[in-house]
Order: sequence, then structure tokens, then C-alpha cells
Amino acid sequence: MNADDQSASHPPGGHPPEPSEPSDPADSVDPADSTGMPGSCGVPEANGPTHLAPSDPGALVLSTDEREAFVRDGWIVIRNLLTPAECDELERVTMALLRRDIAVPGRDYCDMTSDYGRPIEDFSILNVMLPRAYHPPLRGNAYERRAAAVAAQLCGPDMALDYDQIVAKPPRRSDAVFHWHQDQAYWPATADTRTASFWLALDEVDEDNGCVCFVDGSHREPALRPHLPLHGDRSLNHTLVATLDPARDRPRPARLHRGDVSVHHERTLHGSGGNTSDRWRRGFVVAFRAASAVAKERALGFTHSHNDAPDVLRRVAALRDRTAGRDHTAGGDHTAGRDRTA
Repeated sequence: MNADDQSASHPPGGHPPEPSEPSDPADSVDPADSTGMPGSCGVPEANGPTHLAPSDPGALVLSTDEREAFVRDGWIVIRNLLTPAECDELERVTMALLRRDIAVPGRDYCDMTSDYGRPIEDFSILNVMLPRAYHPPLRGNAYERRAAAVAAQLCGPDMALDYDQIVAKPPRRSDAVFHWHQDQAYWPATADTRTASFWLALDEVDEDNGCVCFVDGSHREPALRPHLPLHGDRSLNHTLVATLDPARDRPRPARLHRGDVSVHHERTLHGSGGNTSDRWRRGFVVAFRAASAVAKERALGFTHSHNDAPDVLRRVAALRDRTAGRDHTAGGDHTAGRDRTA
């Protein structure tokens, strides 16, 4: 298969395991190290809890400290963005997508850890790209509306919802590791880099079931970290891996309760360890970028779908090469497209 070939679909048949049917236990993931494998961060919880989100989404006002933390660290945590009832509704749709009761074509339903030949029932990280495209009733839900209001406070006016995504780790999957990466390594480079990517917890999320860890201030580095294909060939798996520098990087975990969100910038280095618990770890992502950046993506034909055509991904890589002088991520054309948010 050509490395740019996107025509192959995910393996037919099978369902992900139910919450009551955890996968077989395996060894624990090692702590974060220079090989790029995240694990236990071993540091205090991120940024401190914020105030409770009020029931009126228009009344949610971030504090000056929260806005400054986002600028300084490249990420923050917001508590109780959604109510339990709102989480219940999103969970219902999430499980319908994960069980394939709602059809998701091609590579937009995939395992983020293995090659495309792995049977669905063996997936370690279940990934659904663009759920609102495949289930239109999701559009305009309470989560999207509140996230849009927060994105405007963090990033200013003229922000647009770029894409959404579901990322789920079944119980007892210690191999469900999202390696260190920066989201911008997968996206077209744009002049306006304002970004607010939201990760909503549909479960209690801690280090034992693979919470996301972030490296403070990494979004302010002058260039992206080098990224390499996880398996050396992106026709087998699309994942890119950046390197953590233990001498300077101090990852912090985003421990979340159901209904909480983390929010991060496109250049903030992050990753997550495997799920060694008996609980699911299900996250629902909505990502906002500057409206001009989204318009530029769409003009290129780039939609964040893993089914985007190979020539689109080549154009995206070429654009980033021109913008950066040279591509800061290894792998040439293969560094474009196919999102990962841990």
C-alpha cells in the first residue's frame, strides 16, 4: 500500500468491548521518558480547579488568572462545563458511534495505536473523527455552544469550530498509549495560530486510566518538536511521535471529573498513558481555530477526516514547508493530516 493511500477502510465486523467487559489486563506503562511514551506524570494537578460553570452558558466568564494561565502554559482545566444530564446525552451518542450503531466510513473509525489490519474487537484506542458529520443532531449541542463561548474569551473574536472527535480507551488496555505530540504537526500551517481544543471527560479521568498530560509552555517554543511516524510507515498507522526532554519538560496531568474539560493550544505538547483501570476513559473533543485558518484548510480540501485524499495531504505538507522554511516534522508528505488528540 502506498503511504499516501487513504482508500482502505477499517476492518469489517466486530464491536468494541462493553464497559462491563474489560479487556485482558496487561503490564503497566512506564513513566514518561525520552522515547516519547507518556505515563505517570507524578506531579500536582493542573492549574487548579476553576469555578463551577453556571447553568446559563452565556454567563460563563473566565477569570483573569485562567486566561493568563492559558497564555502562559498553553492549557487550562475548566470544571463542570456540562451538567450530568448533558453528559448522559453525549455519552449515549458516543456509545452508538463506538458500537457502530451509527455508521462511520473508512478510516474515520480506527485504532490509534495499531496498524489498520487489527480487528475492531481488539482496538486499544477507539477513535471516531467528525462525529457531527455522521450524526448531524449533534450540531449546536450545549457542549459546542459553551466551548465556543470559552474559546472567544481565550482567543478573541472570529473563532470557528474546526472539527470534533471521540477518543476512547477501554478498560484494562495498558497499550492504549497516545505518544507525545503537538496537534499542529498534523494540520496546515496558518498565519493565525489561535487555537482552543477542548477535551471533555465522559468518565472520571486520572492517571490510572490514561488522562492527558501537558507540557507547560511548550506552545511558546519557536519551532515544533521533531515528529516521527510511530511505526516508521504511515501507511500502516498514521500516528506521529514527538520527543519528551526529561531535562527540561515537566508534564502535568489533567485529572478530570465527568463534565470537566481541558483546553489546549495547537502547539502544546501532550500525550497520555495506557488504561490500567477497570474504567473506560472516553473523551469528546471539539477544536476551535481562527475562522481564517479554517477557511484556508477547507480551501485546500482539508477537513480533518482520515479519509482526506492523498493529494490534499501533500498540499498541506507543502504549505507548511513554505511557511516554516523547512518542515520541522520528519517524514515529508506523511506528516500532514489525520488528527490525534489524546
